[in-house]
Order: sequence, then C-alpha cells, then structure tokens
Amino acid sequence: MSRMVNLLVLPQQQQRLPVLASLYPCRLPTIHTRSANSVSESQRKWNIGFKAPRRLVLGLGASFWSQFMSMAGRAGSKHLIALAKQKGVIEEVLKNVDWPQRFPFKEEDFQRFDESPDSLFYDAPRFVTHIDDPAIAALTKYYSKVFPPSNTPGVCILDMCSSWVSHFPKGYKQYSIVGLGMNEEELKRNPVLTEYTVQDLNLNPKLPFEDNSFDVITNAVSVDYLAKPIDVFKEMCRVLKPGGLAIMSFSNRCFWTKAISIWTSTGDADHVMIVGSYFHYSGGFEPPQAVDISPNPGRSDPMYVVYSRKASTA
Repeated sequence: MSRMVNLLVLPQQQQRLPVLASLYPCRLPTIHTRSANSVSESQRKWNIGFKAPRRLVLGLGASFWSQFMSMAGRAGSKHLIALAKQKGVIEEVLKNVDWPQRFPFKEEDFQRFDESPDSLFYDAPRFVTHIDDPAIAALTKYYSKVFPPSNTPGVCILDMCSSWVSHFPKGYKQYSIVGLGMNEEELKRNPVLTEYTVQDLNLNPKLPFEDNSFDVITNAVSVDYLAKPIDVFKEMCRVLKPGGLAIMSFSNRCFWTKAISIWTSTGDADHVMIVGSYFHYSGGFEPPQAVDISPNPGRSDPMYVVYSRKASTA
C-alpha cells in the first residue's frame, strides 16, 4: 500500500537543508519468538521489510538546521548523516549546541502517514521485539550500568511506551516498576513490571502520577511515535524526582506509518538532535547527552541513547 505525496520544495530549503539530501528509511521489526507456534499469522506479516515514502520535511525551522549544519562543519564534514556512520560521532551531536530561542518544529512535522486512532493500530497484541538481538543486548547492558542497583529501597521506575518486554537486566527488581503502554495484554506479560496503566500519550500526554514520583524513566524505541513530545517531556520532568534520569533509546527501525514525519524523513544523527531538542525545550532538564551503544555498526541494528536528568532546581 502506498500513495503519492506531492511536496513543494522551495529553493531556499534545498540550499539550507543539505542534511536532508540523504533520505531515511524505517524498517519494520524482525520477529523473535519463544516458539514457532507462539506468533499468529497476522503478527508474522510485520516481518516484511518496508521503506517509507520519500518525503522532504516541510516546516523545519531554518535556524535550527543552520545550527545543526554549523555543528557538522565544526566536526569537519558537510553531512551529519555521513558522520553518524563513524563510531563516536553521535556523542558529539549534542555538545555545545546553540539552540534557537523557540522550538523550531511545526505542527506538520509531527503528523503521521497513518492518522487513524492509535488504539486501533495497537489493539491486537504483538509479542515481538522491534530491534535485533545484539541491539537488545546492548541496551540491556547500558541499563545495567546506569540503573540504580536492584532492590534499592524506595526506587521507582517508569517504563513509558512499554509492552511485553522492557529489556531490563535479567532479574532486575525495584520497589516499583510501572509500565505505561497501549496494549493491556502485552503489559500483563511483562515480568519486570509491578504495575501498569494503559494510556495513549498522543491523545492524553498527561501522566497519571504524582509529582516527583520516579527515579528513572525509560522509553525504548518509541520516542519516534510521540505526536506531542514537548507535552510528554514536560510531564516526564514533573513526575521525575529532582536529579532523576530519563533515558530515550532508539534505532533506525519503526512502524513508519505511525512514526512522525520529521523522524521518517531524517537520519540517525538528526534523530539525536530531535530528541535532544525535546529535553531542551520542555524545560527543567539538564543539557541532554547522547551515547552510541551500537554493538556491531553496519552488521546489526544501530542503537542510540539520548538522556538527561531533571535539574535539582526544577
């Protein structure tokens, strides 16, 4: 299923946004199952590779991308897309960013190819993983390094956009690990959760938790689906304890029909900057940082983390 998208490309956009010359495909996830009989035929269809339609992002703040490109120049390259292929460069993307005064994205940047209710899309449970095994192992290893030790008294963690698996370290436990996701059957199957709630953040970004409730918030490979990211990140800041850690992890794979336009039209380094901008413009967070935890660049799914802490004065 495809459709043509007619776009007006202005000359100044072509000149000022060279980073978009290399357009970005999102691939659907590979299915990993516990047994050959545990996945229905309807779920198996998600194993089909697919590329997003080629779209140029309209409505981008030119000042934002001007900063983006000037940063690439300091690194000695024209394109951050090319830079992102070099191990270690992702870490440089969010260093010393001269952010524009106002949030540079427009409403159309957060539209999706499929604007039907998300509740319909996520109605049937998908007991699948959305990144390959090496990427999962890399994320789990990262969590093991930055999480509070297991069974630390009073520690509470929120796993946003959660499902049947959170990729936390094996046997990891805390006083409270709350899952917030779209499908109750998936959340019920998640062994690490102590409780869960079903909520569509694109309809209602208000988190159903008290202020200063959580020590850590995680979001694995789902930040690209947030249509109201600033609202969500403001809520994350509200419910985090002062000094609390927010970890956004992502790869180059997604359900492209449900990912926002700005994401499906850009590449890995751009995604780091986009997520970093959410932290910056939502307020109350320390300057965001990026980490490339890709286990086997070019041979398995890449894996990136953008993280920040709630400012102690927020």
